[in-house]
Amino acid sequence: MSEGSGAGSPAFGQVVIGPPGSGKSTYCRAMRRFLARLGRPAAVVNLDPANEALPWPCALDIAELITLPDVMGSLGLGPNGGLLYCMEYLEANADWLRQRLRALGGHYLLFDCPGQVELYTHHGSLRNVFAQLAKWNFRLAAVHLVDSHYCTDPGKFISVLCTSLATMLHVELPHVNVLSKMDLIEHYGKLAFNLDYYTEVLDLSYLVDHLASDPFFRNFRRLNEKLVEVIEDYSLVSFVPLNVQDKQSMRQVMQAVDKANGYSFGEQEHRSLEALMSAAVGADFHFSSTLAVQEKYVQSQDKAVEEELKDL
Repeated sequence: MSEGSGAGSPAFGQVVIGPPGSGKSTYCRAMRRFLARLGRPAAVVNLDPANEALPWPCALDIAELITLPDVMGSLGLGPNGGLLYCMEYLEANADWLRQRLRALGGHYLLFDCPGQVELYTHHGSLRNVFAQLAKWNFRLAAVHLVDSHYCTDPGKFISVLCTSLATMLHVELPHVNVLSKMDLIEHYGKLAFNLDYYTEVLDLSYLVDHLASDPFFRNFRRLNEKLVEVIEDYSLVSFVPLNVQDKQSMRQVMQAVDKANGYSFGEQEHRSLEALMSAAVGADFHFSSTLAVQEKYVQSQDKAVEEELKDL
């Protein structure tokens, strides 16, 4: 691992971010196991001081430095203020993090981050920690998890797009947006459009028109149009669908991240030209992954319709 001077081999990894309940810890655990099967040693680093009872041991835990309950008890802060304080404390004690990370040299790192959205859209401490890691020759990509159930509500999906865009601009890392829990999407309700409409963020004017059919959102059509214009003007947001129980889905996310942080083109593994090219493609693997999930989604919808017809 580099000592921060730029010498030595770079260390690669992911910073896993996203709102509470989006599946960050589950993703870190699943990705670590998946990478281990591929012969890539990986380690999970817990940077969430509110994670008191992790279901598995981490290679490095911020609880060794500070915990949210201790901060709330000693300083009289609430959960949000306490979490901001913890991140500021971590930034001020970056040497502690650097010393602990030295013991993980040679590992691909998965940083399990807190779920407070403000940390990725407004507050600067966690972004500064990421910047410090870059100075220590870490090549990181941000994996932003969003629960796929937001696709079933056009208003919430526009909100998710705005949050994802703000996060991408604020965090300042190569970014991969992920729609998590795709295996549960059929439980959330019927989608207004095909799945690739949401993953590739196609013409959002259709989404505004769909919202206008709701009496509540009709009065906010102009606002929604302006929000959609901002998202489309930047043209940065797209999603990779993820089902942690499906190996092909995990592989698609891994390839997207490897492309983002440059791992695909490094010297860490002996890879065939075919493997290299499969990680370097863009829309092709997005299309194949969304097509597979879309097919399962449509089949489940067709099955539900058949059951309803039988009951008639």
